[in-house]
Amino acid sequence: MAETVRLVDYYSMEVSDKPGVAHQILERLCTAGVYLLSFSGLPKGRRAQLDFVAANTPAFRAVARKAGWKLVGPKKGFLIYGDDRIGVVAELLEKLTKAKINVTATQAIIAGADRFGMILWVKWRDVRRTSKVLGAS
Repeated sequence: MAETVRLVDYYSMEVSDKPGVAHQILERLCTAGVYLLSFSGLPKGRRAQLDFVAANTPAFRAVARKAGWKLVGPKKGFLIYGDDRIGVVAELLEKLTKAKINVTATQAIIAGADRFGMILWVKWRDVRRTSKVLGAS
């Protein structure tokens, strides 16, 4: 089975790099019924950056606005998922390499039941070409 590749909007925000901050944000989204397709957090200097891909962007933005969160975005990323197998991520990256597209960042993980998920970011100028190379919907 071929992988599903979706071009998605994502939003990021900087927060204090302290225990519980991400939990509080995620709890607020959960309470509001916001379903996330992807969430990641990483250190950014002395702070932390949180990235969100919501299934319902307007609902996500409404919660953020009400909470006073300073969002950056929307920016574009690629949400990729499918059947797990040895080399699946290497195959996807090979397509981009052959097209001379540099990946800004990526994360991939097994999702259980022989499935995998991946989020991938490229420079804005490469979004259209990446969509074409990977067959994004």
